[in-house]
Amino acid sequence: MMSTSSHLVDGKAKPRGRFPHAKRAGDFIYVSGTSSRRPDDTFVGVDMVDGVKVLDVRLQTAAVIENIRDILNAAGADLADLVQVTSYLADMADFDAYNETYAQFFDETGPTRTTIAVRELPHPDLLIEIQAVAYKPEG
Repeated sequence: MMSTSSHLVDGKAKPRGRFPHAKRAGDFIYVSGTSSRRPDDTFVGVDMVDGVKVLDVRLQTAAVIENIRDILNAAGADLADLVQVTSYLADMADFDAYNETYAQFFDETGPTRTTIAVRELPHPDLLIEIQAVAYKPEG
């Protein structure tokens, strides 16, 4: 029988709904959609410059991947264990900047990836959200 366990990670932003940060099902770890949101409900990659809100997809992408790393670490895995990621961009015009930042973490030996443009994400300051699947044998 396959074992399952759900994980909420201390020190990470609490999910905005009744779901875990990650769920292990046997040797696979499924990471819920993750953003650049901090535990205090602010976002990495959101700044005010001369009274104007400036959003930075590069900073948000790096923060999302680092949040996924922390979630995986809490489940006994790491980024190297990722086998698949799905990225959701609020604007496909951000693709090149997102792709450049993503490449700082992964290369062609990393997880498979799909990138999808969406009309909007759960907060207007979000430019990106990523969900992921890792493979890490139990024990």
